[in-house]
Amino acid sequence: MSVQAAPRDTLVIGIQQEPTSLDPTADATASIDTILTRNVFETLTTADQSGAVQPLLAKSWEISPDGTVYTFKLHEGVTFTDGKPLDASVVKYAFERAMAPDSVNPTKTIFALITAIETPDPLTVVIRLKEPDAYFLSNLAMGDASIVHPDSAATNKTDPVGSGPYKVKGWVRGDRVVLERNDANRLAAQAPLREVSFRVIPDPNTAAAALFSGDIDAFPVIPAPETLEQFKQDKRFVVVSGTTEGEVILALNNAKPPFNDIRVRRAINHLLDRREIIDGAMSGYGTPIGSHFPPHNPAYVDLTGRYPHDVAKAKELLAEAGFPDGFETTLQLPPPPYARRSGEIIREQLAEGGIRVELSNVEFPFWLSEVYKKKLYDMTIIAHVSPRDLNNYIRGLDYFYGYDSADFRAMYDDFRKTVDPAAQSDKLKAMQTKLADDAVHGFLFQLAQAGVYDARLRGYWQNAPELITPLTEMSWAE
Repeated sequence: MSVQAAPRDTLVIGIQQEPTSLDPTADATASIDTILTRNVFETLTTADQSGAVQPLLAKSWEISPDGTVYTFKLHEGVTFTDGKPLDASVVKYAFERAMAPDSVNPTKTIFALITAIETPDPLTVVIRLKEPDAYFLSNLAMGDASIVHPDSAATNKTDPVGSGPYKVKGWVRGDRVVLERNDANRLAAQAPLREVSFRVIPDPNTAAAALFSGDIDAFPVIPAPETLEQFKQDKRFVVVSGTTEGEVILALNNAKPPFNDIRVRRAINHLLDRREIIDGAMSGYGTPIGSHFPPHNPAYVDLTGRYPHDVAKAKELLAEAGFPDGFETTLQLPPPPYARRSGEIIREQLAEGGIRVELSNVEFPFWLSEVYKKKLYDMTIIAHVSPRDLNNYIRGLDYFYGYDSADFRAMYDDFRKTVDPAAQSDKLKAMQTKLADDAVHGFLFQLAQAGVYDARLRGYWQNAPELITPLTEMSWAE
């Protein structure tokens, strides 16, 4: 008599960045969405791997001919992990909470056009917009639009209560977040994995060692791209290189001298050598960009030639701006290797133009508080991994860029009202060009999703069109 082993139902995934909270509606840290959205918290819509909008909590919707009224039909019988029902009244509460003046939602702008939310019955939500919004359905797939219950919203940061197929089993700060399947959930039968741990491993060498030793099973965005060749030679692993929505930028504080001078910003752009940065910091994994837009998008326009590497031109612009001998500045670098490794190279590149850069390595909670929220910085390096995030540039002095352009706000407002795809594409190209012309930042490269996976694992996504890791699609080959 033979006893058949039970199929494997646990998974350990490596991530570089620890979540600062377990509430995707309260904080901008990308790893919160990566771990929790669609797994623990759900949204009305979601995305497939191509980025196309798909139903989730909303099983269907209708849009009025003028594009200003969305009528969503919800699935029946949806409950939170504490057993409370998720109905139209809860959706109304979640969005009104996100829209409120005192809301801390990191992307309040996605709700800005909502004028009314109506609930004609428990399974119907009617959302009225002031004007059409080209990205409305897509934005509702973001973790920022997660549906939370009024009874648990205040404590979701540490004790999340969602309606997804998984619930949080434990959070060991600095180490891991562990999810376990919620067997009472309507989608539990579609989830082969019983338990999934997200291990926080920012150090490149430790990440590689953990994979080789079997301590972790997958690392979708490995912090040590120089190790990928080793993994390719090992039949235990599969190396997958896909795309992300992550624009890595040398962010310049446009509201602070000398970066409020376009000549200084343009000089910095002329000093940057993107290929040298990608080769040196990312072992060649990454695509150069010249504006804030992903190269895989059909509306992408290549602006990498706008500021050719030209030290003499940079010095000329700096002299015109009153800095013939350059100036001293600081570059604050959060922990991800793409930031710290790029920072070392950029310091040397800017030195060629006389800009003397002091590097400051900071932990992510500090970066979030001092750079992102308080705007106390000169320069920093960060990957903006949220999709459709040109709206960051309409936030003016309220946002850490300090970029305050009435012209760009008007361009974005015009685009947002546009429903014709061809016209949308033209306007997206114009906005990319405007940001490049204004040299808002040093646009460096598109972050690759260069991942390493156990060869027996199935169902992971090669690309990252949204900040989600759909665990229900993953399983182990028998």
